[in-house]
Amino acid sequence: MLYASTKATLKQEFGSAYITQELHATSPEDLSVVGIQKQKDAPAPLSPAEEEAKMSQLSDAMRLVGVNETKGNTLNSLAMPLVEAAKESLVSLSASSDVNYVRLLIDIPNERIDVDMTAKVSNKEVGSYVPEDTARYHVLKFEYEHENTSKSALIFIYSMPGYSCPIKERMLYSSSKAPLIETVESILGAKIDKKMEVDSGKEVTEECLIDTLHPPPLDVAAGQTKKFDKPKGPARGAKRMTKPV
Repeated sequence: MLYASTKATLKQEFGSAYITQELHATSPEDLSVVGIQKQKDAPAPLSPAEEEAKMSQLSDAMRLVGVNETKGNTLNSLAMPLVEAAKESLVSLSASSDVNYVRLLIDIPNERIDVDMTAKVSNKEVGSYVPEDTARYHVLKFEYEHENTSKSALIFIYSMPGYSCPIKERMLYSSSKAPLIETVESILGAKIDKKMEVDSGKEVTEECLIDTLHPPPLDVAAGQTKKFDKPKGPARGAKRMTKPV
C-alpha cells in the first residue's frame, strides 16, 4: 500500500515528462525481455463499463458476420463444428479404457472446435490439466467410490481463468458451451451427469467432484437448519396502580 500510494509522488519528483513507459511486475519473469514484450503487446485494461461496451460491439459484429453459416445461430448459442479428430477422441472416451479424459479447444481463426489432448488421468491429477492462462472444455469419465460403492459419472467442465483471457475468447467459449454439450452427449450416446464452470484447476479436486455429484445433506443436529422462534413482544414492565379521577 505504501509503495502504491507514493508512486505518483516519486514520478512527479523524478519528472513525469522523462518517463516513457511504466511496467508492473510480480515476479522476475515479468522483467525479462519476453515479459516486457508481453506487457507492451497486452491491451490496455478496461473498466467494467468499457468491458460491457466492447462485448456489445463484438456481439453486434458477430450477429452480422456470423461465426458459421448455420441458420438461427445467435450470440447466446454458437454451434461451432467439431473437427474429425475431436469426434474420434470422444468416441475413444466412450469405447476405450485407455482414455478417460478429453480436453477440447476452440480454434478461433478457423471457427471450429478441435481436440487439445486425450489422456488416462487419475482422479487426483484432473485439476493439473486445467490451464491457468486460457479457456478450455474438459470431458471426464469419472470413476470413484461413494458410500462403499463403485460409481462412474460423465462430467463436463468449462474452465475460464477470468479476465486474463481476451474478450472475444471469453465470449466464444461461453456461447459455444451449450451446443457443444449437446454434441458431446450425441457422440457419447449418454447424458452428461454434471456440468461445472471453474476458473482454476484448484477447484477440480477429487473431493470437490464427489461433493458436486453427491451434495452432503444438511446436518439438522449440528444446527445447519434452524427453526425460527416467534419473536417475543415488547416488555410491558410491572403493572401500575391508577388513581380514580
